[in-house]
Amino acid sequence: MSQNSHNPAGRVLLRRGGWIESVHRVHAVVTDERGQVVWSMGEPEWPTFFRSAAKPFQALPLVDDGVVDRFEMSDEELALCCASHNSEARHRSVAEALLHRVGLDRSALACGGHPPLRPEEGVRIADEGRRPDALDSNCSGKHAGMLALAVHHGWPTGDYHRPTHPVQERVTREVARWTGLPIDDLETGVDGCGVVCFRTPLDRISVAFARLAAASSADGAAGRVVGAMTRHPEMVAGVDRLDTAVMGATGGAVFAKVGAEGVYGAGMPATGWGLALKVEDGGWRAADVALVRILDALGLTEPSSDDAVAPFRRPTVYNTRGEDAGRLEADFGVAALVETARGE
Repeated sequence: MSQNSHNPAGRVLLRRGGWIESVHRVHAVVTDERGQVVWSMGEPEWPTFFRSAAKPFQALPLVDDGVVDRFEMSDEELALCCASHNSEARHRSVAEALLHRVGLDRSALACGGHPPLRPEEGVRIADEGRRPDALDSNCSGKHAGMLALAVHHGWPTGDYHRPTHPVQERVTREVARWTGLPIDDLETGVDGCGVVCFRTPLDRISVAFARLAAASSADGAAGRVVGAMTRHPEMVAGVDRLDTAVMGATGGAVFAKVGAEGVYGAGMPATGWGLALKVEDGGWRAADVALVRILDALGLTEPSSDDAVAPFRRPTVYNTRGEDAGRLEADFGVAALVETARGE
């Protein structure tokens, strides 16, 4: 069953005092590995930067090229290479350990520091009397993995983040492979952490995740990367983060990866389906709510449960006094997706 590309975009609403205050428009698509659209809302070909949703694909060369085996990387380290983490102490220590194993230190990282995605970690870092550095960057695992790839191949480690460096060329070939697009059709920009990021139609992101999901049952690179993510979801994001909550609550039935500017990619190994969504205005808060609504429709999360996913379903918006001031909620139908998931 499929739908045409002219469905209205979904909406995530912020209600305050019972009134709609803000509206986020959401485009989403579910495909199989062949590219067949299973379900969509909005424009399934909406031009979208992968942003950090590309990280699982950027990590695949670490397995395929022998980096993981050569440096005896742990599953935690491989999961961190796929992460947009919270800058928790464990994330920093794992990234640092990987760098040391390949003969480098934090000075080699090109990602720079930034305030943590989880504000509480920013308070902790300030209490330690320091400012966030490159090891605290949510992308430090990805960058440590890219440096390991450079060391393994004997490529220079300087400027590894530049588009013409062999590391970025290798990663670009990998993204082209999984999206099924010719390299020349991959539009690129500069990501928030300085490396190349990729712009494709939204449905090609979904296809990439579907192919990764379908391939993850085999003992290849896809299986090792997805397995690392689902066995160590705390390394992919961390405390109070939806990526971690979804993978933990579903027992690996879903692997999910957030991207900046309201992007999510997810794969479902049992069906070989992929999911991609983009919030048109880039609002991350709406992306979380939309993803849970779709996973609920697929029967992969349970709306009535009080599990780790529950706080993301209809999250409270608080004022500066810590009082309940409003709610975010999904406002779109998924009946066709429910029917498809049930095989009707």
